[in-house]
Amino acid sequence: MPGLRRDEVARLAGLSPGYYARIEQGGEPRPSERALSGVARALRLSRDERDRLFRLADRTPPAGGHVEPGLLALLDRLTDIPALIATGGGHEVLVRNAPATALLGPGATDGFPAGDTGPVRLVHPALGPLDLVCGSLLTADGGQRLVWFTAPPGGPAAELLRLLSVIGAQEFHAGGAE
Repeated sequence: MPGLRRDEVARLAGLSPGYYARIEQGGEPRPSERALSGVARALRLSRDERDRLFRLADRTPPAGGHVEPGLLALLDRLTDIPALIATGGGHEVLVRNAPATALLGPGATDGFPAGDTGPVRLVHPALGPLDLVCGSLLTADGGQRLVWFTAPPGGPAAELLRLLSVIGAQEFHAGGAE
């Protein structure tokens, strides 16, 4: 991606700067599929570009898991709305923004409405139940879905979403800070 430094690409790919530098410079003879997928996502590569990256690294391109760059660009703009990109059927979360991580947790998808839209109740481990409205947008080929969560203005869920946007995915501990 133009303008990104090596350490920024590494962070976006979920890699250490040293490991990314070795991949970039050819010093890592066989990078992992996870690393290559992270680099493809960080650089917003098209499916063809991602496949070429995998072949250059002597790996077979994966059949799924590639996030469409246009959806990623849209997800990047949703900075205060919990949103994620999932497979078309909604069964696998491919990437999520910071508010969605704060709402759903970094790995949890329990209670994730697989493609459903409309009212949904999600239970946050520290804040309790949130009555939200789920919306989604399906790509033309049906392969991926952008899912977002909003709350009716002025209600308790709206206040809790605002609180989550401030505190992020911090862990809460009973008895105050440690």
